[in-house]
Amino acid sequence: MKKTNTKKPSFNVKPLGDRVLVREIEMTDGSQTKSGIIIPETVHDDKGSKKGTVVAVGAGRREDGKVIPVGVSIGDTVLFQWGDMIKIDGVEYTIVSESNIIAIIK
Repeated sequence: MKKTNTKKPSFNVKPLGDRVLVREIEMTDGSQTKSGIIIPETVHDDKGSKKGTVVAVGAGRREDGKVIPVGVSIGDTVLFQWGDMIKIDGVEYTIVSESNIIAIIK
């Protein structure tokens, strides 16, 4: 598995609501997490899920006048789908709604 620099960006970006800023980690066939979970090839497909590191988190979504915090933290490795790609200082990031994060990889 290719290692990617997962440091917090040197810019000041704060996603709004339940959005999360993720830096994608490139995966190769047969990827495996530190805990031994094998990531299937379908995850590597552009139409499937992607793996990334959370670099910024919004405050959460509002429900009945209360803020419900986002369930991921900076530094978490996540599997996610659907997001808006942005490029900052030459680095690509994806802004993802919390509902499009399908798992936290421990």
